[in-house]
Parts: sequence; structure tokens; C-alpha cells
Amino acid sequence: MTTDAFPRGKTAIVGVSTFGTGKAPGYEPHDLAAIAARNALREAGLTFADVDGLFYTNSADTFGGGTSFAQYLGIQPKVIDNSRPGGNVFETWLERAAWLLDAGLIDCALIAYGSNQASASGKLARTSQPWPYEARYQPINPVSSYALAAARHMHEFGTTRDQLGAVAVAARQWAMLNPEAFKRDPMTLDDYRASRLVSDPLSVLDCCLVTDGGAAIVMTRADRAADLKAKPVRILSAASGTTHHNISTMPDLTRTALAECGARAYAAAGLGPQDIDVVELYDAFTINTILFLEDLGFCPKGEGGRFVEGGTIAPGGSLPVNTNGGGLSCTHPGMYGLFTIIEAVRQLRGTCGERQVAGARTAIAQGNGGVLSAQALAILATD
Repeated sequence: MTTDAFPRGKTAIVGVSTFGTGKAPGYEPHDLAAIAARNALREAGLTFADVDGLFYTNSADTFGGGTSFAQYLGIQPKVIDNSRPGGNVFETWLERAAWLLDAGLIDCALIAYGSNQASASGKLARTSQPWPYEARYQPINPVSSYALAAARHMHEFGTTRDQLGAVAVAARQWAMLNPEAFKRDPMTLDDYRASRLVSDPLSVLDCCLVTDGGAAIVMTRADRAADLKAKPVRILSAASGTTHHNISTMPDLTRTALAECGARAYAAAGLGPQDIDVVELYDAFTINTILFLEDLGFCPKGEGGRFVEGGTIAPGGSLPVNTNGGGLSCTHPGMYGLFTIIEAVRQLRGTCGERQVAGARTAIAQGNGGVLSAQALAILATD
């Protein structure tokens, strides 16, 4: 099957929840994920007994923890998936769950994640070993890999640090409107310029947060969704793609797999960039936002830095991007891709309070894995 035949609008997200974003001492990853999952199911009017498709990973279990989490929840699902290519996996799971639901192989999918990395260690958890061909250069990964992409973008297109800073400032401005965001204190471009360099050209304020957090979404078929408690958000399309594992083997440091899989997702949804009201991107680093906006067609390749200047993606700008504050200012518990879906759903439901985008009907939720290695996205809509 190809994404061209994606079951457009035949499945829906019927429940979403986050729990413990920021710091959640005393909770294990399973605890955080289970509480978020319970709340997401409760929002839909469902229980754990309804779940027959489980898609799960966490920050602690190298094997993803799928069977142990099913045991923790007391369920025996027909399908378990705990593959773990990175933070894009949640959009990829959404894609797989949509196919399984449409085929009638499952009736209720639960996608969940839990991480206590901030409380447990206060550091970004390392889940892979250094590659011998890069290790001799002593990179501080993952930041050095993203710094390489940023440096190349600067070299090819004249992108500036102030343009990267515009991404960080916009994210903070959105976070200041979000009671759930971990960082809500004001930040200016001067603050950004003064921040400590980590891996040239990226500074501390170019890098995502290190937080705890649990998240969950519940999916079912659209015909069933209409009878449940919460307002359903339809899944118009989803697609994913991979280009490399290590950054030194990336075919083009300024072009990600999102350019290809994004085009497939637009085609399957019957939409284009001009039709999207809200964009939720995986902003592990400021360069991500610029690269992904280009690859998704919101501006030409090389123009991303200039595109984000002047508040274009900030509150009140022409393109609302990362309206919860993103991984830069809201939360980043190791993998952030599930949180982009949840924020997109909340925007389309109109439940975001002060940060609500007026009239939002369509949204992109995007996930990024590894070091720009794997990309995935979903295009969502509300009636």
C-alpha cells in the first residue's frame, strides 16, 4: 500500500492528555504514561478495557517497554508496537494505527509515552552509542549534529544567529500564553545573543528543554468517534520517511526527509501549505523549525531564516507555529513528537485559551527522530 491510499478522514483522535510535564519527582515513566493514558481514555468516555492496539515507548526501557506497559495497564491487546526510531515514532504509529483501524484489525488504539529523565538524571538520556567514524571528532551529540546542519544552512543561504534567535523568542512568546509550559519567563533577542555557546553556532537557548512528562492519545474509527464524549479530530493523512542514521551520512544537511513525505501527506489529504491553519513542529533545536518550514513548503528552500524574522511564527503572526511553546519552551521529555499531536488536537478543538488560534480548522503535527534522520507528519482537521 502507498500513502496515496491513506484512509482519509476515516479515523479520528478522540482523547488526548499530558501529565507531569516539567518536573514530576516520584513518578516512573510507566506511571506518567499510564496517568496520561487514563485521562485520555476518560476524555473519550472509554477505559483500558477498550484498548486493543497499544503503541508505546519510554525513556527507560531500551526495548520500548510495550509488553511491560500492557502488563502495567492490565490489558492484553491484539497489537503491540514499541519500535523506537526516535521522536518521529508517534506520528508513524498514528499512521499505522489508522491503517489497522480502517482494516478492522483493531477498534481502539492507544499511543502513549512517559519519561522522568529530568527528575532521574537532569540530563538528556543517551539511547545510542557514538559512531566510530564521528567519535574521533568528539561531538557533543545530539547538539553537535544539529549544529552541523545549522552551520551548513548559514554557509549556503546566509542564515544568521539572530534568525535562529527569532525561532527561540517566538517559542517563548507562545509558552508565556500556556499554563502548562515549563519556561514562561520573558526572553528577548538580546537574552538569546548573550546565552552560552554549546556547539557552534548553537547556544543554550537554541536547544530544547530537558523535562519529565507523560502523554497519550486515543484513536478509533470516525463512525465510532461520533458517538464518544470528546470532539473528534479527523486524520486526513500521515506519512513518514528516513534518510540516514548518523549526521555525517545525511545526503543534504539542509534538506530532510520531510520534503518527500510531506508532499505525500499533502497529496493524500488533498491540501497544500496554503490550507494549513496551525503548524506544530518538532523543535529540538532552533534550526529544526527553519528546515521543516522550508521542507513543508511554507517558504522556499534557503528562505526559512528570513521567513521567521519579524514575528511571522509568533503570536499574532501570519503562521502560528508551535503554539504551546514547543520543545524549546514548553516541554521536551526526551521525545517530543506526541506532544505536537496533542497541541494540534487542542487547537482544532478550540480549547487552548489565551493561545487559541482563531478559526483553526486544519493542522500539521510533525515528528523528528535521531539527528534529522527520520521524519513523520500527520495532517489533522475538524468539521
